[in-house]
Amino acid sequence: MLINCAVYQEGQKLSDIPVEDISNWLAKPGCLTWVALRDASLVEMTQMQEEFDLHPLAIEDATHGHQRPKIEEYGDTVFVVMHLLEVHQDEIKVSEVAIFVGPNFVLSVRNGSKQDFLGVRERCEREPELLKLGSGFVSYALMDAVVDRYFPLVEALESDLEDVEAQIFERGSARWNIERLYALKHRSSMLRHAVVPLLEVVGKLHGGRVPAVCMNSQEYFRDVHDHLARINSALDTIRDTITTAIQVNLSLVTIEESEVTKRLAAWAAIFAVSTALAGIWGMNFEFMPEIKWKYGYPMALGVIGSIAGILYWRFRRQGWL
Repeated sequence: MLINCAVYQEGQKLSDIPVEDISNWLAKPGCLTWVALRDASLVEMTQMQEEFDLHPLAIEDATHGHQRPKIEEYGDTVFVVMHLLEVHQDEIKVSEVAIFVGPNFVLSVRNGSKQDFLGVRERCEREPELLKLGSGFVSYALMDAVVDRYFPLVEALESDLEDVEAQIFERGSARWNIERLYALKHRSSMLRHAVVPLLEVVGKLHGGRVPAVCMNSQEYFRDVHDHLARINSALDTIRDTITTAIQVNLSLVTIEESEVTKRLAAWAAIFAVSTALAGIWGMNFEFMPEIKWKYGYPMALGVIGSIAGILYWRFRRQGWL
């Protein structure tokens, strides 16, 4: 589905154009063509390949999706793949955006996402002095918009993790805490899979051998790289905290089980002594002491009760009961 197809010159929008005229405008010097597609069909992608003269491998990646975040060069065209992350019912849904950046054009293809980049286009149109930098600045604006949408996800992870940490020492909450911690770990891993590969390749767009289309916007790509580094650092902290929280939670479970075991052992010892004494006095021998004594039964109960009471007091004093 075609979202926008417009031509700009000297930072100012000239007009919206039909797709069939793209190649004609590309031939005009000083013009920038910016096209945005959503959930593009094979027919649309084939048409874009013909109009922009794009590499078939890049078209294949953009059409079929399921790509790792990456930046590749095909001649004078830069091909960027980024993950779009959306939270739906406490689950992170992953979609993709593919960006083709040429000397005088930008083509973005968004697949499987409800997010839009209309705000990016409006921002660029409000800043014609920056838009004059060409396709490199437009690609920066798109990438920056994607990366900025990672920050709320990081903040949500940190907030959820703080909630779990606040409840981790409550009795009886061990299973619930473990489930939430593993859910947070899964979400942080998905975010990390979107950030780390991108962090590795964005460095190609500033400093050293930079693609020609990005040459005038290196400082802006450095800003994107800094944002990714901040997110990656926050994710490392979150992962370490989750690991520590899981270990603490498991330790608390072990401590609780140990306390239960001590209680059971203490009661077992008390009843074992009582059972042993009752077993001795319950033996059916003819000549047993006190068997004919009228106070033998109360005495036996008193001895059993006294020993049980002493044991209970000792265990209670040691914290087993």
